Amino acid sequence: MSKRHAMILAVGMLASASALAQTETVGQATPRPATAGTVPTAANPAHAAAPRTAAAPASTAESRSAAALAMTHEPTYDEGSAQRIRDAALSYSDLAVRGGWPSIPVDAKFAPGVQGTNDDLLRKRLILSGDLAADRASGAFDQDLADAVKRFQARHGLAPTGAMTPRTIVAMNVPVQKRVRQLEASLQRLENMNFAFGQRYVVVNIPAAFAEAVENDVVVRRYRVIVGKTEKPSPTLTTQISSVVLNPTWTVPASIARTEISAHMRKDPTYLSRMHMEVLDAHDNPIDPHSVDWSGTRTPSFTVRQQNGTFNALGAVKIDMPNAYSVYMHDTNQRNLFSDDYRFDSHGCSRIDNVRDLAAWLLKDQPKWSRAAIDAEIATGQHLEVAMAKKVPVAWIYLTAWMTKDQTIQFRNDVYNQDEQLLEATAEEAAFFSNAGSHPLTAHMHVMQ
Repeated sequence: MSKRHAMILAVGMLASASALAQTETVGQATPRPATAGTVPTAANPAHAAAPRTAAAPASTAESRSAAALAMTHEPTYDEGSAQRIRDAALSYSDLAVRGGWPSIPVDAKFAPGVQGTNDDLLRKRLILSGDLAADRASGAFDQDLADAVKRFQARHGLAPTGAMTPRTIVAMNVPVQKRVRQLEASLQRLENMNFAFGQRYVVVNIPAAFAEAVENDVVVRRYRVIVGKTEKPSPTLTTQISSVVLNPTWTVPASIARTEISAHMRKDPTYLSRMHMEVLDAHDNPIDPHSVDWSGTRTPSFTVRQQNGTFNALGAVKIDMPNAYSVYMHDTNQRNLFSDDYRFDSHGCSRIDNVRDLAAWLLKDQPKWSRAAIDAEIATGQHLEVAMAKKVPVAWIYLTAWMTKDQTIQFRNDVYNQDEQLLEATAEEAAFFSNAGSHPLTAHMHVMQ
């Protein structure tokens, strides 16, 4: 561990392990905000436009992905991410040493055009995080202040309304030391990753519940995603996308067959037939479901497979990416879930909004597979696996804090409560090696060398 790295960690450790937990809405679309933190003057929020909050059109897969792409074309994860997060951690550590930012009373009232007792306190809070220009330190709740609130909300995964909602106040009151620890945890994760960035690659940031298709260091597609539940978290991984499967079948994982499928069959023996599922032996031969032990007490010695169709849990598209966790990206037959801000509802795989658009982008080097051709093939109802002519790197990452190339610092909720676990483990490891260095046996071995 470098001295600089140790300094960041030491300052981050100022935060209590019981620091106020974030309750921000995670996965909310975040239009490009102004710069936050201690950053160059050129990136001062006074020179940046606040996110617009025009009336939203009817929510469709296309409109949601277009709105997501309009947020920013800066990748969440690229080759400079670790250094930028390190710089942000140092900046926030300096802010912590200087006392951090003030808390906003949870019962504070704010009204546009009306001078409130906490307006100047709110201005100070937003100036310290770089969301409001320093020369706007006093005055009633005007448009400048509303725009600053929008910037803050956008950076924290909240709907950029400009209104001081309870969730916005809670997010503002997260101590700066807690933010330092988020940055430090994100830095630790990236330093332990070995990802081969290509000209084209895909990133899923789990806490943000978004996927990005990156080409020539620019985000050209962004999609809402549904990732693992807190009790069934999606893993972090790096691999390559190998194929796009149209009209996929779904082989139910053994854990789901043992618990959920078995429970359904105990209540309703017709469940499998209603769900277009079949039971197969080790040689893919059909088995009579009535001959199976559905008690759920043992690991299944059979396979449950759902036929392809509109009822299939994987929807119309599956994106294969070989990995040790047997997870993948796919469509869903419950597309209404993409309209939710809280999108942690899968068993570990990643459901992609507007997935046919992503499939077309992945297969763009294969002229036969235009978006129209993909739609036409899906319409036939026939199962087809399209191998990638050139595999595309993909990374599933867990960043609750990061800084993009435009110096914007973003934060999201630690949905799986992994930040503190990681930092505590790192601290324990450092303490172990520190103590080992002074152990009599270690000292004796050092002398013998």
